Amino acid sequence: LIPSCYLEIESEINFGAVTASGKIISKEISIANHGSSAGTFKISYDGVDLLDIEPTSGVVKPKSVKTIQMNICTDVPRVIKELIKVELEGRGCTEVWIKALVVQPVLKVLDVSCGNVLECVNFGPVYFGSSKTEQIYLYNESPERMDWIAVLEDNAIGGEMGTDLQRSTDAALQDLSLKNVTRDVDVSTLILCIPNQGTLLPHEKSLLTLCFSPEKFERDSGVNDSSLRQDYVLFLRFENLVQNRDGNLHILKDDVAPSSKLALTGSGVPVMVMFDPGPVIKFMDCFSGEQTQVLCTFKNESDFLPVTFSFRKNTHFSISPEKGKIKKNSAKDVIFSFCPHQIGLFKVKQIVDIIGTGLERNNLQVLKIKSFHQIYLSFIGVCKSKRRNIMFKINPGITPVISNETGRFVADDTGQCTSTAPVATLKSAQTTIHTHQINRNCKDDALTAFPNDRAASIRPSEWNKKYRTIFTKTERYNYIDPEFSYTVCDRLSREAHKEYYADFISSLRQRRLQKDASRQFNLYNNSTDIGIKPAEGLLSPKISVRDFCHKEKLQSEMLLFDDNCLLTTRKLAVIDSKSSVKEISCGLSIVPSSNQEKKDCSLTLTSKQLHQIYIGPSTIDFGDVCVYSTTARKLHIINNLLVHIWVQLEIEMEELQETGPLSQVVPPLTKTHIPIVFEAYSLGMFKRSFTYTINNQHLGHVLVVAKAVTVELELSAQELILRPIPGYLAEAEFRTTVRIYNRRNRRAEFTWEPVMTDRGTMFSIQPAKGFVEAYRDLECEVVWHPGFTSPEEGEFNLRVRKGNTINLKCFAKVTIH
Repeated sequence: LIPSCYLEIESEINFGAVTASGKIISKEISIANHGSSAGTFKISYDGVDLLDIEPTSGVVKPKSVKTIQMNICTDVPRVIKELIKVELEGRGCTEVWIKALVVQPVLKVLDVSCGNVLECVNFGPVYFGSSKTEQIYLYNESPERMDWIAVLEDNAIGGEMGTDLQRSTDAALQDLSLKNVTRDVDVSTLILCIPNQGTLLPHEKSLLTLCFSPEKFERDSGVNDSSLRQDYVLFLRFENLVQNRDGNLHILKDDVAPSSKLALTGSGVPVMVMFDPGPVIKFMDCFSGEQTQVLCTFKNESDFLPVTFSFRKNTHFSISPEKGKIKKNSAKDVIFSFCPHQIGLFKVKQIVDIIGTGLERNNLQVLKIKSFHQIYLSFIGVCKSKRRNIMFKINPGITPVISNETGRFVADDTGQCTSTAPVATLKSAQTTIHTHQINRNCKDDALTAFPNDRAASIRPSEWNKKYRTIFTKTERYNYIDPEFSYTVCDRLSREAHKEYYADFISSLRQRRLQKDASRQFNLYNNSTDIGIKPAEGLLSPKISVRDFCHKEKLQSEMLLFDDNCLLTTRKLAVIDSKSSVKEISCGLSIVPSSNQEKKDCSLTLTSKQLHQIYIGPSTIDFGDVCVYSTTARKLHIINNLLVHIWVQLEIEMEELQETGPLSQVVPPLTKTHIPIVFEAYSLGMFKRSFTYTINNQHLGHVLVVAKAVTVELELSAQELILRPIPGYLAEAEFRTTVRIYNRRNRRAEFTWEPVMTDRGTMFSIQPAKGFVEAYRDLECEVVWHPGFTSPEEGEFNLRVRKGNTINLKCFAKVTIH
């Protein structure tokens, strides 16, 4: 019946597995009071892993719960298992365990077939101009979500670019022409990773496709490299965006996550085929309707890969087989046939397509079968004419233009009768033979009938056509049979049908033209051609000296922002060097003001674009900071993009309230900084993190570390020995100096206090009091005044106001001659 408290607390707080990202994470623990009166508690902790416990003591009201917040810092990987003691009123001391597992974020490359960790992908030999793909898994072995990006190392130690590794060392070193070519090769065109950026959930794996597309380097003139192979050894690195914002980026990548680097090996080999006979093939002469054949041996001289071929069709020539496949170091017989359909000499360029796999220009994720190499053969054939017996017949009508000497016989080599009677017509205005005077002005649209067309004069005729005789141009009677002629309705119906089908055919043509135009647009719809066919009616621009100087910069920037193109270490180094030169420290906008800034700052950036923005260091260490003093460090912002970005800081800590500005609009390819100002209010270790956003969307954080200390001075020596100055009398004063150092960020006020003994002191020091500015030093002079009873030892205490105290001992060495 007596009111009492009954306090109860949890015995364990488990943060679980968290990623070492430098964040400050917190968890709450509850102290419940089930009693009828208030109870007190007190928390004691002697470890270093727990940053803050709030509150450490207090009162819990009856029938209520008190929440205690505990924070830990995830700066380095470690296992946290700490014990705190909680004294509960009425229950004594209770132990509470704090547990957490801080792990390093790791990306692993896994084999698709077996799921083991993959260190190297070997593409093997691939023909120049074709492509080969391999698939891998990228696995997030972390308890938190991770944004990743792929970067190709084109300047790594051990990398090879187009070197024939089968050649001897001396031969490779002497081939300087290839070295000069490979030095400037864009490696991102040889290796593709699809996708090359993305986000992985905890313990999630994503399927990636790696594509190897070797291209033959253009060598110096005079070098025969038709049979040379080119070997490649490259390294592909998968990076976590949290690590990229750290100041020690390269050390972090190499030491922390070595399993995220993947070696890529492959060889580019040329197509080596030969035709025997060839490349010029002559056929025997033949007549029309006959054919001649040539047996040719098609050899594949490659030691690595088979060849898939296809012959294109040509008129008067046929090939058997038209397509097929030849194994490595093998041959196949091919029959070329000459089948002429007309008389003459035929010289044809026969194209042989070498078929392989290649990437679609508009869709790099799809491999298609295409012709990546062509071989040209020359076919030469002659078709002769046969001798023919010409039969003549009598021409009863008008003598034709072409006839024999007498004009009576006409060659007739057809031997066939026409299905209709001959009707000869011509424009009457073009003839003036025996034209009647009345009919001199006949209309041009009238037709003149020949005398031998009487057999067809009674056939149905068009009602709007007029016929005249050949001599007098008199309008001739033209009989129209009503049983066969069209009525007015029939004629209108026919015209309607003609118009309908003409519109239908026109629509089909327009649809076909639109498809062709769309196909042409998609063919050239890329970042370079932007849908325009190259050199299609365009004039070459006039390049100035200034444009020529910036050509390399523009090319690197265009390639850098291609979503399908991999980032390389060389490109990033070039862009970093150019943006770091242009540094702006003042005059930047706080919020987007112009239309261009508003448009740029509203963009949602990809992982590849975020990789090109540096905000750091990710950990700002102020070191020792005196209480009630301020110190500043720079938070650098480097924008390597071609658009503006808007960076906003969100700081709620009292110690960082003097930081400003908290918002900056950073122009493209610009470097700037924001001063982070820290002011300590209480002694002890300080670890807090604040967040920032890019374009109001992408979140990041910075860890601030400091140690709040008191003002402190240091002496250059703890003991001083004073000796007489040579050349002076023995009764003269002994002098020496001692230096006071202030290695902290606040001005220190000091006072020298002599330590008095029974014999007094004969030592003095100047200045006796004063100030030492932050990070400065001050020299003080110590003097001993000799006398018969002067003590040869003395002490001083250097007292620092609101700081430490240092003892200085002085000894005088008197020399008696």
